[in-house]
Amino acid sequence: MMNTTAPAPRRIDPGAAWPLFDVASTRALERAGLASTGPHVLMQRAGLACARLALALHPHARTIWIAAGPGNNGGDGMEAALHLHAWGKRVLVSSLGDAAALPTDAAASRARAQAAGVPFTDQPPAHWDLCIDALLGIGARRAPDGVMARWIAAMRDHGAPVLSIDIPTGLDADTGVAAQSHVRATTTLSLLTLKPGLFTADGRDCTQTVWFDDLQLDPAVLDATVRPDACLIDAPAARLRRHASHKGSFGDVALVGGAPGMAGAALLAALAALHHGAGRVYLCTLDDAPHAPSSLALAPELMQRDATTIDVSRMTVVGGCGGGEHIRAALPRLLETAGKLVLDADGLNAVATDDALLQLLRARGARGTPTVLTPHPLEAARLLEQTVAQVQSNRLEAARRLAQHTAATVVLKGSGTIVATADDATPRINPTGNARLATPGSGDVLAGMIGAALAAGATPLDAACQAVFRHGLAAQRWPADTALTALELARQA
Repeated sequence: MMNTTAPAPRRIDPGAAWPLFDVASTRALERAGLASTGPHVLMQRAGLACARLALALHPHARTIWIAAGPGNNGGDGMEAALHLHAWGKRVLVSSLGDAAALPTDAAASRARAQAAGVPFTDQPPAHWDLCIDALLGIGARRAPDGVMARWIAAMRDHGAPVLSIDIPTGLDADTGVAAQSHVRATTTLSLLTLKPGLFTADGRDCTQTVWFDDLQLDPAVLDATVRPDACLIDAPAARLRRHASHKGSFGDVALVGGAPGMAGAALLAALAALHHGAGRVYLCTLDDAPHAPSSLALAPELMQRDATTIDVSRMTVVGGCGGGEHIRAALPRLLETAGKLVLDADGLNAVATDDALLQLLRARGARGTPTVLTPHPLEAARLLEQTVAQVQSNRLEAARRLAQHTAATVVLKGSGTIVATADDATPRINPTGNARLATPGSGDVLAGMIGAALAAGATPLDAACQAVFRHGLAAQRWPADTALTALELARQA
């Protein structure tokens, strides 16, 4: 009979500011939990949580293959096997490694499962309806190879759902970087803590739907042991406007960019700022050709000004979108005088190659002047004098370093966009978005959205978080059978 006294695992959907803990913090919390509960209790709770979730999500699965590794993750799987077997499922445990070398708790779980009559084998079954991945957990220090890699390939080729315990095998819990051989789970049940790697880099592709069980740990133990290493961005509050307001109440945004042949980038950013609440939006292209007819056709509300003469001291400037090399000449004045600044694209590339511009950027931070940078991984790599691979190998650390290097708030774009600040506040990871955002102009739209939020009075951190959440959410809500263009994205309020 199912144990229903423990709270059920909770599904992690976008909207709440869930705290995230890296491996070191999770290990510290695990030690504190074991001290308060005694040995083997957390593993028993983990196995029960996994079994309950498997039964709830796949009630009609008859044959369940549990791939158990040589450590405590395998022990969690064996505990799950015990319960599923008792509930009438046909369970088969394939166990890797020497049973005599199992950690103490995992050895106890293996003995419990064997005593209950759970069958063990060295090979996967010929057919299964559900696989539980209990091969490697957060303590893994090597990439899957040999027999383990073959089992992972079997999971992929078979096509049945996969439930990963704690983290998909082969995924780094801290960075979200996946090994060459890794599990792509249908569902991931994260235990004790949520880990940053579940939500950034390769994490979103490997985990699919994430569930969480805190193993009934006393919240006081958590509060007294560790602080979060990151957190998920929560859903922004509804944008309510006072009745007694006017267009000047929501700030002015000036889009400075659009070099010859690239005016569309600045126009997209301007449209995004307009549709996301900026009071007045000025389009200041760096191209000598007139653009009034095209911009007026798309948005007659836009105003055009000369980028070299417009007074930006009380404005929010979004600079660099499609700026090419032309933005370089405009940057000193923008960096010194813009009331608030969002720097994107070619503006970032100019700063990366000009120490004088970098010093002007840092001076803004020293003055406390609001500044947000929106690099994609290549632009971040240029600013940090690294390779893209180095940035992507630890996106959280790269975002932190870049924020400190530039004295600005940084939005490191990509799967699981990261927002970091120069004051070492807890970094945020965005849980929204999908591959529809991989379209030309999507980044320009995001820059305009951040500009609108800054102009309306949000702090740089809040403006960045609000914008990246809404930007991703718009892509998630877009019809699956229709392409999402940047122009359509800009119009999504």
